[in-house]
Formats: sequence, structure tokens, C-alpha cells
Amino acid sequence: MNRTLTLVSAVGAGLLTVAGMTQTAGAQATQPTTPPAATAPVAPQAIPAKIALIEFDRVTAATNEGQRAMQELQKKYAPKKTQIDSLSAEVDSLKKQLQSAPATLSDTERASRLRTIDTKEKQLQRDAEDAQTAYNADMQESLGKVMQKIGPTVVKYVQDNGYTLLLDIGQQQGGVSVMWAAQGTDISQAIVTAYNASSGVAAPVPSAPAPSAARPHAAAPAAKK
Repeated sequence: MNRTLTLVSAVGAGLLTVAGMTQTAGAQATQPTTPPAATAPVAPQAIPAKIALIEFDRVTAATNEGQRAMQELQKKYAPKKTQIDSLSAEVDSLKKQLQSAPATLSDTERASRLRTIDTKEKQLQRDAEDAQTAYNADMQESLGKVMQKIGPTVVKYVQDNGYTLLLDIGQQQGGVSVMWAAQGTDISQAIVTAYNASSGVAAPVPSAPAPSAARPHAAAPAAKK
């Protein structure tokens, strides 16, 4: 989390490092038989940063399609919710009946009622957990389809408005993730190249390809006598 905040702060200072190592066009050879000269990669450059923030999950659910998807899910799971609510009310009623039972209630009857309550409570917990798991899975699937449709609109918006970085701030536990970055801002390969140059460690020798197994030749048919 600290590394994420450090990265965001550094980007917010106004600079992003260009990551790609692009190649420039080779100079034309003076003689047709002379191969073109090798060109050096362009060094990374800093560019001004314009950062956009989005809560992608909330945006998805707030769209018309997202709201329709949520309404359909609620309608689908309404019968299950009614069933769970009914069982929950039954458990509460049984508990109240046991609490208000007369002192003359036998130990056998009290134990029987407690077992009934315990059984129904466990069933209620299982049903609620199963319903919640199924609901969450359906919600992710439904909203995931909407997210895929929204994606191109989001990218077009940030590009048209000159943003260089889009951060999703709607992650769980306050996390931040990069949803989109302008081309040329990924420094991964540049770091690999720079470290290899400074480490002094040579690249490994490529492994020799494994020899292909020779196919056995079919035996020649025996000559007829």
C-alpha cells in the first residue's frame, strides 16, 4: 500500500517516465550492397501527467444498464429472500416461545425445543450463505458484461481529454489500481535494459533445441517365394 501511495504521489508531482524503447528509422545506405546501419533506441523522456480517478464498480452500477441488471437480480432472488426471511422469523418466534415458557416446562421438552431451534438456525445460516454466494456470482457476471461495454467509452474519454493515467480508486480496502496509461509510459523494458547494463551479468546462452526423436522406419515386406 505504501508503495502504491508513493507511486501516486510521484506521478502527481507532474512527471511520468516514458517506458518504451522505440526504434528510429535507419539511415539510407549510400551503396545498394551496404546493409543499413543499426540505430540506437530512443532514451526515455518525462512527460507532463494529467491523472483521472474513477470508481469503476460504482460507475458500472450507476449506468442504466447496470441499474437494469441489478433490478433483474433482485427480482430473481426475491423468492429466496422471502424464504430466508420467513425462516428467520420462525426461529425468532421459537426463541421467544422458549423464553416465555412456564417454569413447569420439563427438561425433556426444553431440550427438544433447543434442538429444534439449533437445527433451524443452522439451516438459516446455510441458506443465507448459499444465497449470498450465488447472488454475488450472478452480480459479478451481470455487471462484468456491462463493464466490458463501458471500457471503450472510458478509454476514449481519457484520451480525448488529454489524460495520461487513469486510476481506479474503488478497490476493496482502499487499494488503487491502474486502469489505463498513455502509450510510452511503461518503463518496464527500460528498467530491464538499464539494470542489465549496470549489473555486469551477461545474458545466458540460449539453450540448444532438443533433438527430435528419430522415427523408426517401417520394415520392408518380405519377398514372396
